[in-house]
Amino acid sequence: MTVSNLFDLTGRVALVTGASSGLGRHFALTLARAGAKVAVAARRADKLAALTREIESFDGRAVPLSLDVTDRASIAAAVAATETELGPISILVNNAGVDVVVKFLDHTEADWDLVLDTNLKGVFLVAQEVARHMVRLGHAGSIINIASMLGLIAGKAATSYCASKAGVVHLTRAMAIDLARHDIRVNAIAPGYFDSEMTHDFLAGEAGQAMLKSIPLRRIGAENELDGVLLLLASDASRYMTGTVTVVDGGQSIV
Repeated sequence: MTVSNLFDLTGRVALVTGASSGLGRHFALTLARAGAKVAVAARRADKLAALTREIESFDGRAVPLSLDVTDRASIAAAVAATETELGPISILVNNAGVDVVVKFLDHTEADWDLVLDTNLKGVFLVAQEVARHMVRLGHAGSIINIASMLGLIAGKAATSYCASKAGVVHLTRAMAIDLARHDIRVNAIAPGYFDSEMTHDFLAGEAGQAMLKSIPLRRIGAENELDGVLLLLASDASRYMTGTVTVVDGGQSIV
């Protein structure tokens, strides 16, 4: 197998959560351009339809699916629909996430529940359903959890987000141990700051501009700078990798 073929995803089926915007949308496009058939899942059906049309415009295959990652029945329906429409799932990108920017003393229990239920419990529920699907069908797979640099270092006014992403980091490692015997690899990507729907207002403001000075590369990331690690973890190029957390943050977490 040549180096280029190692990253080829032709014939494989991927499920991407939180695919209606931001990094999730970009991940879906990247996988589709690498040859994967992609189930794009989120709560906003209108944006998923537009993404599906974009993938079909370059002869890719995609299906839009309504999905609430906090609802087990919704997850089971999405996994079943993916199998019916596209075939057995071999790649999961667990990307759905939310944030509440508020100082610790003003953080409410409702804020905490929203973020932890979506960012951590949602990752657990979706991964478990997809892993059960993979085990039932008896084939290998790759689960890619989207963590964050803020799961490794702390940030201001991000109590629940930091806690949830730290949980994703350790959940990834625990899942990797349990699923290895089924030939299911579990790895995480921990992005730093990328311009997305979730981060745009912060990055455009005074605090965001000041934050850039703490990044050794002195800039935020471009979405396509996550393509390499995504394709590495999704493909056979990483077949001896599991339980890893790859940080892509311009060096911010090391200073």
